[in-house]
Amino acid sequence: MRTPDRVAKRPVRQLIVSVGCPAGIGPEVSVVAAAAQRRVRILLVGDMAAVRAAASTRGIDPARFVRVKGPGAQVAEGRIGVWQPTPALSARDRKPGVPTAASGAAELAWIDAACDAVERGDGDALVTGPVSKDIIVRSGAPGSESFTGHTEHLQRRLGVDEVVMAFWSPKLVTSLVTTHLPLSKVPRAISPSAVETSIYWLATMLARLAKGVPRLVVTALNPHAGEAGLLGSEERTQIVPGIERARRRLRTAGVDVLVEANPVAAETAFRLASEGRWDGVVAMYHDQATIPMKLLGFGEAVNVSLGLPIIRTSVDHGTGYDRAGTATADARGMRSAMELAIKLASR
Repeated sequence: MRTPDRVAKRPVRQLIVSVGCPAGIGPEVSVVAAAAQRRVRILLVGDMAAVRAAASTRGIDPARFVRVKGPGAQVAEGRIGVWQPTPALSARDRKPGVPTAASGAAELAWIDAACDAVERGDGDALVTGPVSKDIIVRSGAPGSESFTGHTEHLQRRLGVDEVVMAFWSPKLVTSLVTTHLPLSKVPRAISPSAVETSIYWLATMLARLAKGVPRLVVTALNPHAGEAGLLGSEERTQIVPGIERARRRLRTAGVDVLVEANPVAAETAFRLASEGRWDGVVAMYHDQATIPMKLLGFGEAVNVSLGLPIIRTSVDHGTGYDRAGTATADARGMRSAMELAIKLASR
């Protein structure tokens, strides 16, 4: 078995950061976090004027941010590169709090450019700022019509069969079996294969980060874990077979992890995990995971896409149009996303 303590480490050179919607708080949290980062180089992907405006708003010298022609460019000590792979936005299209079709098209293009650069090896990890799904879809840009979030978009762009949305915070780590689905469609989407995939990829991430053998628990879908079938049968027919498949897959892969054999009611699973009984929780649907995550880790939580051939972390908050341009955005989430990306890339 490969134990977490034997995971090899390697140096991390550069993080590539798509700054998110230029009309939101993404540029602001990106410049604040980048200016504070001392361990690795940061390359921001976005609009140069939006980045420098955000720096000025936060009292950071705009001259620290220099335009570069691509992700391989070198910048002087103390400077932060800004790669603008799209035409410059007009003042109207980067006005704080007022997104436009042009800003939606730009934020999608920045995601794609940053993703491709990391896939080519120009950066060790992709870190993404907050975007507006609605504005991207309404932009009419190529590929925008199917955009439901970073996780699904990156899966399609990178051509992988399995991708898992996960969240990390100092108090709680969780992954999702289903992601951006209407609640009415969740039960049908929970299959043994989907449960297996979510367990497997969360376990591999924890094995890279933990000092000992990680412990995982899987939530039930129904109240009281189905109450022996009285409140639903998904636990018996879908979730338990998925757990069994994941345990076999982890043994075959040589990942040393302990996974509870039976699903546990979500209210109990998250409470005990927050108290240290388990290192990770596999949740069945979006809000089942994000409600406890935002209660326990808001401001520090990080969204992670697992199963991709690249490392991708992100802030766990939205575009904050109501705060954009006010110099009040909390950059802790972006700092946490960068730090977790460094940890994962170094292992």
